[in-house]
Amino acid sequence: MTVELDLATVAKAYARWAPVYDVVFGALFNRGRQAAIVAAERVGGRILEVGVGTGISLPGYSSQTRIVGIDLSEPMLRKARERVAELSLDHVESLEVMDAEHLSFPDASFDVVVAHYVVSTVPHPETALDEFARTLKPGGEIVLVNRVGADAGLRRVIEQWLEPLVRRLGWRTAFPWGRFARWIERRGDVQLIERRAMPPFGHFSLLRFAKSEAIAS
Repeated sequence: MTVELDLATVAKAYARWAPVYDVVFGALFNRGRQAAIVAAERVGGRILEVGVGTGISLPGYSSQTRIVGIDLSEPMLRKARERVAELSLDHVESLEVMDAEHLSFPDASFDVVVAHYVVSTVPHPETALDEFARTLKPGGEIVLVNRVGADAGLRRVIEQWLEPLVRRLGWRTAFPWGRFARWIERRGDVQLIERRAMPPFGHFSLLRFAKSEAIAS
C-alpha cells in the first residue's frame, strides 16, 4: 500500500533535520550533488535549485551562473542564508521559502532546474515535476538526483514495508522508475537523456531530462 506524504509532515521532518543535516547527509550524498552540479554547469545560465536546504551545494556552482534556491523549510533556509553570507556567494540571486508543487516563477524562467533528493519527498511528485518543466526554458534541462526504487521483487516488498517508518523522516523508499517513465510519456515535451547510478548502494540515480525546443509557428 502506498503511504503518501503531506506538507506538514515534510516541513516538521526537515525542521528537525536542519541542525544536523550537513553532518548526517553531507558526505553521504556528496557524489550525487557534485554530479548534478557538473551537469547543471554544462548548460549554465540561470539555475533553480529546488530543495536547496542548508545550501550545502551552493559553493560548488561557478560564479558565472545565477542561482535561485527554494525550500519548504525555513530552518533549512536559515542555514543556507548564513552560508551565502559567510562565503560571500554573490552568484546566489535569492533564497525563498516555496512549495515545489506551486512555484511562483513565470513560465520558462530558468535554463536548468536542479533537485537533489527532493522528488521522492514531496506529497505529489508528478505535480512537482510538471512545475519544474513549466519553469524551464525550451532546450533546458531538469537535473535530478533521486532515489529510484524497485519496480518488483524482494527489494520492492522491503521498500513498501519500510514506507511508514521513513515517511516520518520526510521521504519515501518506494519510488520506482515507472513513475518517471509514465510522467515522461504523459508530458510529451521532455525526454530522458541520462540515467546513471549514484551512491550509496546504487539506489539513487542522476537523472537528466531535456525539454523540447519551442516549435516555430
